[in-house]
Amino acid sequence: MHQLTIAEIIRGLRDRQFSSVEITSHLLERIQQLDSHYNSFITVTGEQALQQAAAADARLAQGDAPALCGVPIAHKDIFCTTGVRTSCGSKMLDNFVPPYDATVVDNFLHAGAVSLGKTNMDEFAMGSSNESSFYGAVKNPWDPERIPGGSSGGSAAAVAAQLVPGTTASDTGGSIRQPAAMTGTTGLKPTYGRVSRWGMIAFASSLDQGGPIARSAEDAALMLSVMAGPDKKDSTCLDRPTQDYSAHLNDSIAGLKIGVPAEYFGKGLDPEVGARVQEALKAYQKLGAELVEISLPHSKLAVPAYYVIAPAEASANLSRFDGVRYGYRCENPADLRDLYMRSRGEGFGEEVKRRILVGSYALSAGYYDAYYNKAQQVRRLIKQDFVDAFQKVDVIMGPTAPNPAFKLGEKNADPVAMYLEDIYTIATNLAGLPGMSLPCGFAHGLPVGLQIIGNYLDEARMLNVAHQYQLATDWHQQTAPVTTPAAQ
Repeated sequence: MHQLTIAEIIRGLRDRQFSSVEITSHLLERIQQLDSHYNSFITVTGEQALQQAAAADARLAQGDAPALCGVPIAHKDIFCTTGVRTSCGSKMLDNFVPPYDATVVDNFLHAGAVSLGKTNMDEFAMGSSNESSFYGAVKNPWDPERIPGGSSGGSAAAVAAQLVPGTTASDTGGSIRQPAAMTGTTGLKPTYGRVSRWGMIAFASSLDQGGPIARSAEDAALMLSVMAGPDKKDSTCLDRPTQDYSAHLNDSIAGLKIGVPAEYFGKGLDPEVGARVQEALKAYQKLGAELVEISLPHSKLAVPAYYVIAPAEASANLSRFDGVRYGYRCENPADLRDLYMRSRGEGFGEEVKRRILVGSYALSAGYYDAYYNKAQQVRRLIKQDFVDAFQKVDVIMGPTAPNPAFKLGEKNADPVAMYLEDIYTIATNLAGLPGMSLPCGFAHGLPVGLQIIGNYLDEARMLNVAHQYQLATDWHQQTAPVTTPAAQ
């Protein structure tokens, strides 16, 4: 039952092959047996999930069931959930229990989905390896000695380990696509503003975007159809009606023009990863697509621009967590200064402190023009590169990450090497474009991701392009080995 996709679960529930309570119970038992290996969940809401499943079964029996009625999912612990701890992977919010739901969570509740709990993540979504969580590192189901990618590593690992068929996630610089690539799952980062950020704890407000991680493009389309749409509570959310992203999955892609940027296949790319991506491009040619060489000349500036803009916004967003207004408070402070200093010093982890310091420096008087303002100018150039490219092509393709999953702790002493893990994904966040990652083979025995970048609000075409590839290949159907005898 845990091998079913979301689309198969929907059909099974409606055909009375099994009930929502049965599949929810099965997955909760599997989480209990296996997740001590992977640490992909921070909080499991078993009792609440079974109540939601029973209610879903009643609605299914009445025949008025909404789209995802009875389908088990899980939420990244960055989305606020009524009555359920929302920690954002941080000691600072370890005891935070929101009195409201994020719009994304609310949308899934209205669609009848069953939430199994909250998934692990890098602290405040800052990281490329999911090693900075207060609740410990997440392990990659393909090799528990390796990272699953970050910051949505818990969401990706939970899907890869078949603990849940789909999860919500968030992407500020690649945090949906990079872990999807490293765990052999399918992840989609929508156009900025396509999915409401209300109730999603902010890291960098002009870059953050929620999206789904699932086993296939078909499942990602089903989830995005629920997540996307206008929201009056979020002024940055686009005022466009929700689409049915499943409607065009089976359209032909003959004649599709695929842009292949030379800058994404140069120095730093693992040769085996590059070979798998090239093989995927050839598969698209067999499906009738045309490959077009393009250039994104300012892509080399994406990482430095991002690591000025994102920390600058983070330093402002995280200023509210001071032990007075929000967040962890230290014990027995000597005075107000001691309260502020020790609450933030004890509540935040090392990576968060590093980015707050970098961001505060970039925004400080005398350095604003030299760093933050300059980075925003570079951002406009990067965006223009994509605008020019989409005059010639329909989608852009390349690797999602420069290498497969690396070993836990391997890059902890070198923050710059860690930041370069997102070198192929960051530019789309700076430009506000949609992007997704889907499995396209293996390198050194580990999953490799193919990245598809679409034009603004062109998620339906991206999903169609991904689905056609997954009809022609079976990389997305490969499953991680189960290492616990009890689950075999």
